Amino acid sequence: MADTTAKLNVGGTDQEYSVLDGSIGPSVVNIASLYKDTGMFTYDPGFTSTASCESKITYIDGDEGTLLYRGYPIDQLADHGDFLETCYLLLYGDLPNKAEKNDFVDRVTYHTMIHEQMSRFFSGFRRDAHPMAIMVGTVGALAAFYHDSTDISDPHQRMIASLRMIAKMPTIAAMAYKYHVGQPFVYPRNDLDYSANFLRMCFSVPCEEYKVNPVLARAMDRIFILHADHEQNASTSTVRLAGSSGANPFACIAAGIACLWGPAHGGANEAALNMLSEIGSVDRIPEFVARAKDKNDPFRLMGFGHRVYKNYDPRAKIMQKTCHEVLGELGIKDDPLLDIAMELEKIALNDPYFVEKKLYPNIDFYSGITLRALGFPTTMFTVLFALARTVGWIAQWKEMVEDPSQRIGRPRQLYTGSPKRDYTPIEQR
Repeated sequence: MADTTAKLNVGGTDQEYSVLDGSIGPSVVNIASLYKDTGMFTYDPGFTSTASCESKITYIDGDEGTLLYRGYPIDQLADHGDFLETCYLLLYGDLPNKAEKNDFVDRVTYHTMIHEQMSRFFSGFRRDAHPMAIMVGTVGALAAFYHDSTDISDPHQRMIASLRMIAKMPTIAAMAYKYHVGQPFVYPRNDLDYSANFLRMCFSVPCEEYKVNPVLARAMDRIFILHADHEQNASTSTVRLAGSSGANPFACIAAGIACLWGPAHGGANEAALNMLSEIGSVDRIPEFVARAKDKNDPFRLMGFGHRVYKNYDPRAKIMQKTCHEVLGELGIKDDPLLDIAMELEKIALNDPYFVEKKLYPNIDFYSGITLRALGFPTTMFTVLFALARTVGWIAQWKEMVEDPSQRIGRPRQLYTGSPKRDYTPIEQR
């Protein structure tokens, strides 16, 4: 148990601040009154030591390699549950019983179609538009079609908006993919489960029958579970910050998608595959490993290590197993990039340099390989991330809106620009 107060000496004067304890994890110093007490702010670029909110949804222990959704270890949920069960858990706080699960699945399935006019919305984009650009625009546009679920003060409308986004995101993502590759849109099928339905919308065509491979559908479902939430990362913080202004839920999720688009966040698995392409062949791996070890070389191995996890990424263990299941099911043995990836994996797990620095393959390394094997182009990788993360964003947004202590987000700054100066007429400059 932490001390009840923390002391801070500012200008020779002692200030006391309460220490708050969570159910697990580090305690925090409550500095909400720091400016009032001292006239100073804290300075914490990247918010690496700042808790921006109180949450009951997701817990990460980077040193131990732990990820919990509502207290449940990620490996248990991925091994024994399915994505919609995980969605229910994140939204409501507990795993559903059978009746609750069936009801929730029915309610999500009821909302899988999008408004028919939205299909024309896609034709406004250039043919070569990045699917993430399409996602940002179309998800934000949902607010123009579903006016009956934008009042955030109404709990019923909040839940309807939540269900709609979980249900419609696969449909929108599949439409973005189909538009990207120049194929006709495929409507959802309500007799299929969430992940099987998504794969069918992506890969079936009207001129022939498409049968979903259950091994691949299960792999897709597991990928969704692993990406469903990850505490207060950049995109989740963006959703909360946008939501703190009272913005409608569709706009908030569109903001999260825009943030996720960044290569340092959602684009990491695409960057990992690009790195494999740059390496080119197994023979060149020693050269690139040597470069990665050279402090003076800017080259970095993408898909290894993690900002939060200082141990093995718990999601990577499950993703590794899933990756090998998919490769085995598809019988892929002669893909040069996959050969490079498997050799790199061996090195990273055994080379003393990587082991000592804990540069283990992370989830992005394995998910990039798996998604490529499933048939998705790299441009779709971040779209799939956004699809899975939607439920986490919604749960976090909902928690924030329902928090009575919630205020509009307003970070402070350390100003280092010019001090006050007088305007000079142009003739005198």
